[in-house]
Amino acid sequence: MDDADGYDYSLPEELIAQHGLEQRDQARLLVVRRDSSTIEHRRILDLPDLLAPGDLVVVNDSRVVPARLLGRRAATGGRWEGLFLRQDPESGDWQVLAQTRGRPLIGERISLLDREGRDTIGLRLVGRGLGGTWLCRPEVEEPRSSAKSILERIGRVPLPGYIRGGDEQPGDIDRYQTVFARQAGSAAAPTAGLHFTTGLLESVEARGVGRASVTLHVGIDTFRPITAARLDDHPMHSEWCECPTGTADSIRRTKAEGGRVVAVGTTAVRTLETAALRAAPGEIAAWAGSTDLFIRPGWPFRAVDCMLTNFHMPRTTLMVLVTAFAGRELIRRAYEEAIRERYRFLSYGDAMLIV
Repeated sequence: MDDADGYDYSLPEELIAQHGLEQRDQARLLVVRRDSSTIEHRRILDLPDLLAPGDLVVVNDSRVVPARLLGRRAATGGRWEGLFLRQDPESGDWQVLAQTRGRPLIGERISLLDREGRDTIGLRLVGRGLGGTWLCRPEVEEPRSSAKSILERIGRVPLPGYIRGGDEQPGDIDRYQTVFARQAGSAAAPTAGLHFTTGLLESVEARGVGRASVTLHVGIDTFRPITAARLDDHPMHSEWCECPTGTADSIRRTKAEGGRVVAVGTTAVRTLETAALRAAPGEIAAWAGSTDLFIRPGWPFRAVDCMLTNFHMPRTTLMVLVTAFAGRELIRRAYEEAIRERYRFLSYGDAMLIV
């Protein structure tokens, strides 16, 4: 289906989860079986029983950077808010998506605020970037200083706007991070992974299920709605990802022995399918680079056999991906069932296992 309206649905606002559960693994789990077109209600804690010995769970180990910036314009004193996207390795300049009243000018200075609301370093607006972003230069002694070290001191959790307007609350800094996060670089959490605890991972392992990791640094464009009428006209965003050699080896071994590859989240799906696409037919190999893969109905999934995913915003590329994996009618029924049964939606919400 090429019509973007086909991936729309009515999401009741009260079902958008505003806080993570105190116990991550207590989330509800809607199990969608493609072979029988059936739906059942379980809990994330049941995941080990829903997997089989010899299966392989693949997680995204990207770590969320505290990328939300608050500051004030030196010229007017007006409030300024930004989201750090990336740092140019040569110049050290930051690419930032920003909002404020009025029209800032190139050369203007922003005074960044720490978590206590105190002025810290300055940020000079030095140019415009793609997609309405700003190029900014931090006023530090070493222009190429690591953005990571600065953000760790003054940045805030980059919660999506549908969670309390993006306002961080105590506990978010830990809750909006997976327990297996390792590689810093995401502007948003790979949310399907938020359900795992150390204990749940141990239970999965005790079941005889393997675990491997990929990395995809999630960008904010992941959540943006499709505004074009046709999917063909949607400019797909690009994100950096990596499928390491060890993960590719584990996948080949799993499939050769009859096990299933279970991708945790759409980010893991994109990474694995990109790696498989770049390999020889029927193979998967290590790969790293930027992917703009837009998985749509008709996509011949080469690497992924099952998917754990949260419930997504309407009319997004994420809805298109899960529809491609499970089929339009089954996904429609699953979402209708989740709404009827009052599941919690989006980043801090419940999950769906598609097998």
